[in-house]
Amino acid sequence: MRAKDYQAILQTASEIMGEGMHIVDSSGKSIVYNEEMAKLEKISVKDVLGKPFREAFSFIPESQSTLYRALKLNEATINKEQTYLNVYGKQVTTINSTMPIEVDGKVVAAIEVAKDITNIKNMSDTILELQESSMAHDEYDESKVDINGNPKIKKYTFDSLVGNSPQFREVVSLAGRASKTDATVLISGETGTGKELFAQSIHYGGARKNKPFLAQNCAALPESLLEGILFGTAKGGFTGAVDRAGLFEQASGGTLLLDEVSAMPYELQGKLLRVLQEDYIRRVGGEKDIPVDVRIIATINEPTEKLIEEGALRKDLYYRLNIVNLHIPPLRERKEDIPVLAERFIQKNNARYGKEIWMISDKALEKLQQYDYPGNVRELENIIMAAISLADNSHVLTDKDINISRSYSQTSPLVSEFSRESSTLSEYLEGIEKTVIQQHLVKNEGNVSKTAKDLGMIRQNLQHKIKKYGL
Repeated sequence: MRAKDYQAILQTASEIMGEGMHIVDSSGKSIVYNEEMAKLEKISVKDVLGKPFREAFSFIPESQSTLYRALKLNEATINKEQTYLNVYGKQVTTINSTMPIEVDGKVVAAIEVAKDITNIKNMSDTILELQESSMAHDEYDESKVDINGNPKIKKYTFDSLVGNSPQFREVVSLAGRASKTDATVLISGETGTGKELFAQSIHYGGARKNKPFLAQNCAALPESLLEGILFGTAKGGFTGAVDRAGLFEQASGGTLLLDEVSAMPYELQGKLLRVLQEDYIRRVGGEKDIPVDVRIIATINEPTEKLIEEGALRKDLYYRLNIVNLHIPPLRERKEDIPVLAERFIQKNNARYGKEIWMISDKALEKLQQYDYPGNVRELENIIMAAISLADNSHVLTDKDINISRSYSQTSPLVSEFSRESSTLSEYLEGIEKTVIQQHLVKNEGNVSKTAKDLGMIRQNLQHKIKKYGL
């Protein structure tokens, strides 16, 4: 096969990847430059391919060019955030990985893969600016925005925790005792069990209640942005960096909730561990140690043993977080709480939908208690909310008002017997596949990347399956 054939194969493969790719040979000539990279950098593919890359990207100083450093200095760059002006003067932020390619000890090429995170970076900067602005105008007004930039609707207290089952009341009691201390708390429980309600209750039930309560979902941002969000950035630390306080500084004196802490990249977990041990942070790119006084509450939604075994959660970080351990039981293990929860959700949603429903019928409760709730309390609330919104003018919620999707009920194709009369083997297996994908999408709240990881699938393949099955 000729060199041109290999080059054509690489160019085609780069287009399928879905991320920007740029490959230069030993002379610095661009031999692969795909459409995704061209879209990111707002440069035509024909203006780059076959030409020296320094000619096409003369607006980037050599010292800041990861391709140049890979080719000339044999220096690899992994998941580095870069902010620069493209040829049209537009500021672009990317996550880049650049590797020199060596043959017999000589660098023969360099390859760069880039992902455009400009919108994510702008969003994270806006979030931090809103937090800083809020705290600059008053000591702390938590009613303005949450960490996602949305209006704060309500703060939860122990009065918000509804349930009479012994196992649930035991967890509430332990959380109440934990609120009187500054100990780090690790809350485990399936999606939808109310982990943030417990976290806020602990904060607002303790001595820090008049100080900030901030939260960050660790699965929501890539590592480089998450590190800057948590620890802040120092001007000059990397291209485009500015002096900005992170959540640890902004939450000083209060509480920081790290939701889905096991989704935090492994290396960043080590940095978090040092902060918890030393009580100071260092901004990204900075050299100054900054003392912080923050109570940490962390959450996980899978068994700790599994997370540690799979390498998702560092064992040493787990021991440091697990000073107080709260495990919230799933709703299927405390079905005696369904009546009181249903009553609370009816009261909560009556005003929202302009209804006057006073009670729920016995048959409706029986129907609710026959379901296993993979989405837990959150799913129960959604079912009640839908029932109230569609109910007639009656004052009683009946079993006919309760609409429960059977997609996740006990009649799952996973356990049903195969019948040749009702389906072919191929159809039966597709039914199983559809159900498994549905269940994991519900568990991960529709997050395709996390679902693909759970199922051991490539994200693009999962997206194809979702489209195929109309999920």
